[in-house]
Order: sequence, then structure tokens, then C-alpha cells
Amino acid sequence: MDKKVTYVAVLLRFLMGWFMFFDGLHILQTPNWSAKGFLLAAKTFPEFYAWFALPINAWWVDPVNSWGITLIGVALLLGVFVRPAAWAGLALMILYYFPHNVFPYVTYGYIVEEHVIYAAVFALIALWPLASRFGLNTTLRKTFLARIPLIGNLL
Repeated sequence: MDKKVTYVAVLLRFLMGWFMFFDGLHILQTPNWSAKGFLLAAKTFPEFYAWFALPINAWWVDPVNSWGITLIGVALLLGVFVRPAAWAGLALMILYYFPHNVFPYVTYGYIVEEHVIYAAVFALIALWPLASRFGLNTTLRKTFLARIPLIGNLL
């Protein structure tokens, strides 16, 4: 495979990691941040998203969201647990896609908007082995961690 393709794959992984890390960091540094407003304003599947906004769920939804975004970014930046991080990023993008759109209409078009594109990029990173190059995964695969079934399969 051409080295240029490898570099582009790694660059794509790094850029999505950068984007997610700093978005998550911003949320973590915002006092009293909550996903509740976003969830309660859902236009598509409002009952589904309102369930996440219930007080009984807020204790785990907000930290999973803010730390999830941040840790996905860290994993992609460092090149560790790339596939699980990319799949988690794809899942978040799908969850973020529906609430602010009256499906299938989106703000500037029909069906496709930035979350769909981000989801496709995450799928590409998860499925493209070249995207895992030049990261800690390579080093960790040579340690005892790779022999632990659950961790070894995720590297």
C-alpha cells in the first residue's frame, strides 16, 4: 500500500481525535454543563431523548457524554483502542443526528448533515486498518496486555 494512503488514514484519525478531544474538553470545563436542554428540544424521537433527560438518568448521561467525547478523542489522538473509540464515536454521532432535525429534513439540505459525515468518517477509521498505524496500539500489542482476551481483542 502506498505510504501516502497510510499517512492520510492516520491524519484522518488524528483530526477526528483532535476534534473530539477539544470538544469534550470544552464541555468538561463548562460549569454546570448539561445535555438536558439538547435532549428536551429533540424534534425527532422526542420521547426517546426525553428519557435520557429525566433526573434519574442525568447523573450518568452528562458524564458519559462529556467524558465519552473526550476519551474518544484521546484514544484516536494516541492511536490506542482505535476501533472501539471509532465505533463509540459513530454511535454518538447517530445519537446526535436526530434530535435537532425534523427527519429527513436537516438544517441545510435533506438527510445529510455534519453528523452523518462524522459517522461515516468514524466508520472508515474503525474499518480501515491503516488508521491504527503510528499509535500506541502497536506498542501495546507487544506487551502482556495483548494476551488478556478482552483487551487484546480491542487493540
